[in-house]
Amino acid sequence: MNALSNPLVNTLPLAIRVRSTISCLTMVLVLTSYAAFGQNRPVAPSHSETGASVEKRPMIAKGQQPTFAGQTRIGSIKSTTTFTVTTVANGLVQPWGLVFLPDGRMLVTEKRGTMRIVTQQGVVGNEIAGVPAVRAEGDGGLYDVKLDPDFATTRQVFWCYVEPVAGGSVTSVARARLSADETKLENVQVIYRASPVYSGPNHNGSRMLFDAQGRLYVTFGERFDDEIRKKAQALDSSLGKIIRINKDGTAAAGNPYRTTASGNPNALPEIWSMGHRNPQGLAFNPQTGDLWETEHGPNAGDELNIIRPGADYGWPTIAYGIEYSGEPVNGGKTKQTGMEQPVYYWDPSIAPSGIMFYTGSMFPEWKNNLFVAALRGMHLDRLVIENNRVVGEEQLLTDQKQRMRYVTQASDGSIYVITDDAQGRILRLSR
Repeated sequence: MNALSNPLVNTLPLAIRVRSTISCLTMVLVLTSYAAFGQNRPVAPSHSETGASVEKRPMIAKGQQPTFAGQTRIGSIKSTTTFTVTTVANGLVQPWGLVFLPDGRMLVTEKRGTMRIVTQQGVVGNEIAGVPAVRAEGDGGLYDVKLDPDFATTRQVFWCYVEPVAGGSVTSVARARLSADETKLENVQVIYRASPVYSGPNHNGSRMLFDAQGRLYVTFGERFDDEIRKKAQALDSSLGKIIRINKDGTAAAGNPYRTTASGNPNALPEIWSMGHRNPQGLAFNPQTGDLWETEHGPNAGDELNIIRPGADYGWPTIAYGIEYSGEPVNGGKTKQTGMEQPVYYWDPSIAPSGIMFYTGSMFPEWKNNLFVAALRGMHLDRLVIENNRVVGEEQLLTDQKQRMRYVTQASDGSIYVITDDAQGRILRLSR
């Protein structure tokens, strides 16, 4: 409907109607020109922050500057939505991953190497038999768990974990059939092992995510120590990488290094992106379809990234934050041509783990917001995203005083969070 055909406008005096028509035509021309002009330019977000940054602590990396405005310490926001926090279950030992079974019960992993089913009423089941040996040292252990997208017919479960092997350990991906009586895993197969083997116990990763085509994305840490972390920049290693594989562990079609045409004959064909430190969060943005990721930085410099195939996210060549020793990372370099910048970073560290874009109807105000489970920060971070930029931040559940490991959404739109503790809990946010 234009200004002349609008019945409300037609009741106005002629002079006002003419001005209205001219204004509308001018607006159309401006918007059309802006759309054409903006096709190859980033669109500036309409800022949503309403106050000072939620981060009040002094920065760890003194004098370090963001690459663009809003890359860190964005203005705070405040939810108007009221919600109730319920403890669904407790007594879990450092729970790490959680996935809903078709009937609403939860399959939960514990870092020490156990897997259990938890009912909606909070009854924690016995250990499921058949989980292979896990190296639960340092930050290693049993990590994420996902159901086969065709679980209703296959009963296949996928999980990632630190597998003890000769010479140390590797981060591995396994699959098995959950028995009909749900007491054991049958036909366990390791479908992928990260390389190379290393003796150190830290920075193994690892988070998993299926896409709509049934391809599996898996994140791997760079194993922490100076002599091994450089493998994050080596395409003949899966350390410090995100891979994309089929359900049988083979490299998925369309991966950036799957063919010799990539120009990297020694590159592993399963690699999707590189240059990661210790990535523990993966989620698809429902508005764009883009893959988003969080990873732990060194001393500060935790990152939120949009993952592009074949892209290099810089570690350990560039980084925000500093080494634990207090020294700068690689001379303090934070940018380099050919390496990606994080969409957002935190200084000091909040230790981001699992992430989720909210798509439910229970909390309309939070629609398409990104939620980040923060371990060191001991809160659930809510980020408002506009045009691939963070425009507002809020810290939720700070009163719980718990390390938050993972966040996910139930079918009814409620939000579930698991806490990383020897007496770990499953929390539910609802209205």
